[in-house]
Amino acid sequence: MHSNFDPYVFGFLLTEHFSMIAFTAALEPLRLANRAAGRHLYAWRLYSSGGHEAEASNGVRVRVDGAFRDAASVDAVVVCAGVDVQRIDHHDLISVLRRQISCGASAGAVCTGAYVLAKGGLLDGYRCTIHWENRPGLRADFPDLQVGDDLFEIDRDRFTCAGGVAAADMMLSLIRREHGEAISRAVTAQLIHQRIREAGERQRPDVGERSGIAHPKLLRVVEMMEASIDRPAGIDEFARAVALSPRQLERLFTEHLGVSPSRHYVNIRLEHARQLLKQTRLSVLDVAMASGFNSASYFSQSYLDRYGHSPRAERKAPAA
Repeated sequence: MHSNFDPYVFGFLLTEHFSMIAFTAALEPLRLANRAAGRHLYAWRLYSSGGHEAEASNGVRVRVDGAFRDAASVDAVVVCAGVDVQRIDHHDLISVLRRQISCGASAGAVCTGAYVLAKGGLLDGYRCTIHWENRPGLRADFPDLQVGDDLFEIDRDRFTCAGGVAAADMMLSLIRREHGEAISRAVTAQLIHQRIREAGERQRPDVGERSGIAHPKLLRVVEMMEASIDRPAGIDEFARAVALSPRQLERLFTEHLGVSPSRHYVNIRLEHARQLLKQTRLSVLDVAMASGFNSASYFSQSYLDRYGHSPRAERKAPAA
């Protein structure tokens, strides 16, 4: 049982190839909160699968305090994951999470760690989030999950974030809730972080910022394309929606993006398919259907033309 006079203890559970930036962004605000307060508000312990050094996705090794099974007397457990999270057997880790939660610990995740919580049924009935690149895969594997596209999500005794520096915003928000505005602002200043971003802020820049598109009608069409991946509309329909002729829309795409509208739309859907192939166990046919391709052969040929290998070869390739 946590006392107001004892430090709040986080147990960081580091999976194989965890994201280093998400882990450090979650940990450092705790250290700086202690510094700002002049006392130990927080403590932390690190755990890996076998109790050996944990290797991050960038190859850096981190010394740990023990194996997952050794995690005990913590107030919160945080799953730190990274690439290939869906390919790893998390049975032992999930058992530890369930045990700690049954003892009253909160549970959280950074980056793709939300996938582990979801696999253990530990996000059922909770709002959650995950890195935007992994959202399609999480939704495909757990269709009943309440997955948002927020920067981070704190729902009762569960907390998840998109990864990267979003982990810092989430921890700063937790620090602010527990110890007030002054401490959280002091930590924010030490991090040279302009402000604590709020949970509901977007993970990704909007289409215009990402693509450099400034033309309002072209921007609107690309937004509609990204919002209609599984049930693609016709180019004529997009043109009508922005009061242009198909030929005028064609010229806009060629002038600003260097491709035709149909090619750009196919590329958006192929990128979506690529993420599903990497992150889920959906069949190639199901991935094709979920990406708006009604013909498996057309999907495979389009994929080969775009990436230089087949969808099946993509699935077998190791993550970068």
